[in-house]
Amino acid sequence: MAEIKPRFEFRTFARGLGSVERRFRELAPVERIRESSEIYIMSRGNNENNTKLRDAKMDIKVFVREDRGLEQWNPRMKGEFPMETAVLRDDVFPALGVNHPEFKREVYSLEQYLSEVIEPHPDLQAVSVHKRRFGFTINDCIAEMGEIYINGAKIYTANLESVNVDAILNGMKMVGLDGYENINYLMAIKKVIGMEKGPIPW
Repeated sequence: MAEIKPRFEFRTFARGLGSVERRFRELAPVERIRESSEIYIMSRGNNENNTKLRDAKMDIKVFVREDRGLEQWNPRMKGEFPMETAVLRDDVFPALGVNHPEFKREVYSLEQYLSEVIEPHPDLQAVSVHKRRFGFTINDCIAEMGEIYINGAKIYTANLESVNVDAILNGMKMVGLDGYENINYLMAIKKVIGMEKGPIPW
């Protein structure tokens, strides 16, 4: 089988992206619209692994490297609830970067994991994220505009993804994203909920 190469990504968040959205729509038609509700697990002990839950499934991505301001991420784990304690202990909590609690069950449902493991933990927080995303192809890159609600707080996001760094950088210039800061979901959510200190960069 052919090797699957992890894509590089530029993503930003802002209170408004009107001019960028106009350029997206001028350059390409909307190819897909997706809407989803997800739960991100934020950890005080980790800024490199992105952990989210959707439809009773867990998805963990790990930061690989940076190239010219773009970030490369790669899947680290995919799991499904009910989930065995051994998986939580040996795979999930090392990715979260904090000590695991004393587990009282051999298998956890999603609801039990959130209420009994995540909620009482002093260094973890479950965050509700609702996404409405519009997909495009810009300069041969996967591209997206989105309306994002983080615990109900609305912000906008735009991104470009590709295995080709030059294609992303050129695409950013085409849509006017070259003047924005690269902010991944992990850092955006932490800023909104106050887990990451400092000014919100939008």
